[in-house]
Formats: sequence, C-alpha cells, structure tokens
Amino acid sequence: MKISQIKSLLDLKYLEYNQPNFIENDPICIPHSFTKQQDIEIMGFMAAMLAWGQRITIINKCKELSTLMDNAPYDFIVNHQEDDLKKLLEFKHRTFNTTDLLYFIDFFKHYYSSNKSLETAFSSHLSTKDETVEKALIGFQNTFFSLPDAPQRTRKHIATPMRKSACKRLNMYLRWMVRNDDAGVDFGIWKQIKTSQLVCPLDVHVERVARKLKLLTRKQTDWQAALELNKALKKFDKNDPVKYDFALFGLGLEKF
Repeated sequence: MKISQIKSLLDLKYLEYNQPNFIENDPICIPHSFTKQQDIEIMGFMAAMLAWGQRITIINKCKELSTLMDNAPYDFIVNHQEDDLKKLLEFKHRTFNTTDLLYFIDFFKHYYSSNKSLETAFSSHLSTKDETVEKALIGFQNTFFSLPDAPQRTRKHIATPMRKSACKRLNMYLRWMVRNDDAGVDFGIWKQIKTSQLVCPLDVHVERVARKLKLLTRKQTDWQAALELNKALKKFDKNDPVKYDFALFGLGLEKF
C-alpha cells in the first residue's frame, strides 16, 4: 500500500474505533466507572498494569479489586488502617500478587499525601522540549520504587525504557490520561504532558498490523521499536500520533 492509502485507512479506522462503544469491552471501562480524578488515575493505572491476557478477565479482576477497596480507591488508599488490607491478601492476577498490590497501595498513599495528582510523578521528569515521554517513563519508574523496602519482584510490573521495554501498559495509561478529544474514550485530564509526546502502545495487535503495513521493521519488540512506529505515525499526525492506536488495534481485532 502507498503511504497515502495507509493514512486513509488508519484515519478511517480511528474514527470507527474511537467511539464510546469501544469502552465497554476494553480495560478503559474501569476508570470510566469513576468521576473523581484521583479514582480515575488510580483505577486507570491498575487497569493498565493488569492489562495482559483476555480483556474480559482483565476487566473482571479490576472490578474485583475495586470492590475490595469499597469502590472508592482513593479514599481507601489514603485512609485505610492496617486491618483493612487483610481483605486484599487473596488478590492475584497472573504474576501480579499480594506483595505487588500492597506496595502499589503503599506508593499511592505516600504520593497522594503530598501531591494532588499522579500526573506529576510523570510530568516532573519531562520538558516541553522532549520529543517523547521517554524521560517521564524513566523518571516515574525511579519515583515509584523510591520508597524504602520496595520489593524487587514488583519491578517487573513497572516497565522502563532503561531496560529497553516497549512500555506498552504505561504508554496506554498515558494515552488514557492525556489525550483529549470529543469522542469520550480517553480522559484528557492531564495537561502537563503534550499529546505529541505520547508513544503508541505496542501490543500484539498493533505490532502485527504495523509490520504488515511496513510501519515497523525492527525485529525486536522493544523501546526502539515503539519509537520507530511512533515516528512513522507522526508523519500522519505530528500532534497526535497515538490516536492511531485505535486504528491499528481495531485492524488487529479484524484479523487484518
């Protein structure tokens, strides 16, 4: 396909999939269950970090976690007593276990005690001159594990470009929080990170379609591959390249 044909296809599929009916069967439905910004941030983060496996399983596990936190995650996290954590001890999703969950809660409680929004954990590491969110992802990972006795095992759940990860889940989370349009899928509640700095989440569907369209040639699925794809997508929309995540993911579901 010619570049112009690829752009036309992706623009068409972006409009098709960037719709409210996309939300129902996607993990983004979890933060959409809340109205308070901190609840959206917390459950959006949890949904993104738990996003591997079948989407229905991810959604069900996130609903289970929300129920365990009385469907008020921010209030639970900042005000819980030690005994309140007992009901979380059986929670598990694949390799994410109680140790990981308790540290996540510990970090959130610590961070929200002096910050109104989780955005600053990312944006404070980023300059408006930075082309992508790479420094924000590196800085966030360092911040997240800055508490004493942070479990070594939990580090595998928070990716970083420093370990050459494509950072799929974090990039997806940032898309949710930062992108702002009239479609009502992404939230657009974070204002200190530019949409042009976002990087497309490189999941299996996106990767397969991107390779078929020759938007991605790097063999490894790593941070450099994510940057390569993003550079290609910026040729179609330099200010909002990650919007094509909808198109590539949708084409993947269609077995394109």
